[in-house]
Amino acid sequence: MAGMTVAPRRWAARLAAAAGLLVTVVALLIAPATPASAHAVLESTSPAASSIVPSGPSEVVLTFSESVRKVPDKVRIIAPDGSRADRGEPSFDGKVVRIPVDPGGARGTYLVSFRVISADSHPVSGAFTYSVGAPSTPPVDSGSDSRANPVVSNAVKVARFLGYAGLVLLVGPALVLAALWPRRLSRRGPTRLAWTGLGLVALATLADLWLQVPYTAGGGLFDVTGEGFGTVFGSAFGAAHLVRLGLLAASVFLLRPLLARPAGRADAIILAVLGAAALLTWPLAGHPAASPAPAVSVVVDAVHLGSMAVWLGGLLMLAVFLLRQADERELGAILPIWSRWAALAVSALLLAGTVQALIEVATPQALFNTTYGRLLLAKIGLFALVIAVAAYSRQLVRSRVAEQRPAPVRRAVWVELAVTVVVLGLSATLVQTTPARTAVAEPSGGVEAGQFSTTLSNSLFTMQIELSPAERGNNSVHLYAYSKDNLPLPVKEWKATAALPSAGIEAIEVPLLPLTDSHAYGDVSLPAAGDWQLKITARTTDIDQATVTATVPIR
Repeated sequence: MAGMTVAPRRWAARLAAAAGLLVTVVALLIAPATPASAHAVLESTSPAASSIVPSGPSEVVLTFSESVRKVPDKVRIIAPDGSRADRGEPSFDGKVVRIPVDPGGARGTYLVSFRVISADSHPVSGAFTYSVGAPSTPPVDSGSDSRANPVVSNAVKVARFLGYAGLVLLVGPALVLAALWPRRLSRRGPTRLAWTGLGLVALATLADLWLQVPYTAGGGLFDVTGEGFGTVFGSAFGAAHLVRLGLLAASVFLLRPLLARPAGRADAIILAVLGAAALLTWPLAGHPAASPAPAVSVVVDAVHLGSMAVWLGGLLMLAVFLLRQADERELGAILPIWSRWAALAVSALLLAGTVQALIEVATPQALFNTTYGRLLLAKIGLFALVIAVAAYSRQLVRSRVAEQRPAPVRRAVWVELAVTVVVLGLSATLVQTTPARTAVAEPSGGVEAGQFSTTLSNSLFTMQIELSPAERGNNSVHLYAYSKDNLPLPVKEWKATAALPSAGIEAIEVPLLPLTDSHAYGDVSLPAAGDWQLKITARTTDIDQATVTATVPIR
């Protein structure tokens, strides 16, 4: 009678899991298609940043490196008097954003601020100015703040960490209970750990969905709207997280009997398929789905995440339960098997991590000169330490010391756990950091490594401006003039001034020395930090001259 009762339960669990998997497939089919790309960066604008145009444009065009999506009311143009100059909604066509503008607006400086969503679900924000007729004091956009809320940004990282931690707590007990757990030992402790892990993954997934609304819009922790949720749920990020929740719900029906007793082969296979599908939702909602090789990156990242969960989850089970409760005979059977599993997981981690690094970093320069690259180096260093400790543990297992004296192995396992928790924290930060391949490709119109560099154009010439070290005190200025054909353009007369209107500092003349016909050099002392207005006038003939203005951030 008992056998007849268990069989229908198993079939019901399998049917429920299959239904959950079907819902997941349908969700994937109706999820919006997203082109492969990375953190988008602003490549060019029309009018050009800091340029002066003779008459007002009918539209402002932003061109990004990759396709971007809209954040409601976060693309704005502010007129010199502080009013809104944009007219109607901006249009998004792949990587090009067009903002309609009233061409009959006032003369002076206009501020363009934007916040959009790149294909990897991260917000991209910024601002620039252009002037109509002549520059004026730049306006301030008091109605929109494109900066990320620090509480939300940190909460996103915490949610990512909790999701990883929950995955470890879920996978470790499930795997050990299914294959390595001695029958005589109680399964209560590992079962509670597994359910805690599943709860953490579900909680982190819901938190991700909630936080994505203010994270993309730039608001506070509770600045959420129905429109914001609609935008998130309609994105690839939202679809991946909803799919994960569906897979978690489906797996509950098969996880319950597995945790209570050894599972049948069919149940274990179905649960493994659900778990593998759930693992794919992490890379599908982040950088890998937007890499230059998305199919490879998604699979590699899922392998990386799964190997981490197996290794760290197994270590946790060893440290907390098996090394304390199993006897010598049981450890003699368990530890060699676990050692082989750990070696396989570590090998997969190394291989997947190498492929990830090659795709996301791309160049040695990006590895050492970007935040992403330096975080990755720190992660590699800690991982090497863990590998050394793991090698020591496996040596103890091979020498059979652990069967008689498990204390040395237990200490080594706790060291592995402690270091890998830090690695998990770095991983949670890495997924929120601009990939190195994108960071090194960002335009140079800003302060980087102690130098400001930008290129401005008008109807007469193109001007390349370099100022270093872009800090308070003495600074060197190099100016290069080019024709529309990108050839050196002779300049008869150079003039340059620097002003800081926000601090009441009027224009300071910059003495310039022509080094060649198209290259001038000067020194200027900038006494305060802030956004300085550097104005350069170049006269190319007796009657032809033009002026460009650059906003230079001084630290």
